Amino acid sequence: MIGSHNARPVASLAIVSALAAFLGGCETTGFSFGGGSTSAPVTNEPGVAPEMPATIRSDEIVGRWGLASYQNPNDRARTEAMARAQCKQPYVISAGSSGGVVMHLADQATPQELRLKGSPSGKNYIGPAGPTPGEQDREIVSFDGRVLVTRFIDKDAAVRYGNMVYVRCAPRA
Repeated sequence: MIGSHNARPVASLAIVSALAAFLGGCETTGFSFGGGSTSAPVTNEPGVAPEMPATIRSDEIVGRWGLASYQNPNDRARTEAMARAQCKQPYVISAGSSGGVVMHLADQATPQELRLKGSPSGKNYIGPAGPTPGEQDREIVSFDGRVLVTRFIDKDAAVRYGNMVYVRCAPRA
């Protein structure tokens, strides 16, 4: 227990500590009280590679697709046939206004423009702007022009959705 003769120094120490933490937090966000920021510009975190172009162009996946999914790799051929049968009610991947593709993110009712992104490992991803691979991205597992297989990066979404198989509905142009 703190005696009354020690209460004032302890309270002062607590206030000084809180003020130091507050001011330290302001400086890390680039905020300054002097009118101009003297801190260096914020850079990417270490280990985050700059965005690389994908080896698949967005216009290659724009179109009408039958869609199905599988968990077990042994079910892929059967799933492709099921996806082909879905061409009566195709999933449409549209061209975005800034060069991407319009698709749904996991658990989102409204489609949005996503980017095709490459990586140093040679893998391609579809997702919003940001680090590659990001939690909302899906990896392009395979693509041959007629069949596109993707898998979500987010573990929970990957378990729920499995490997998404898109089979092109229209004949090749």
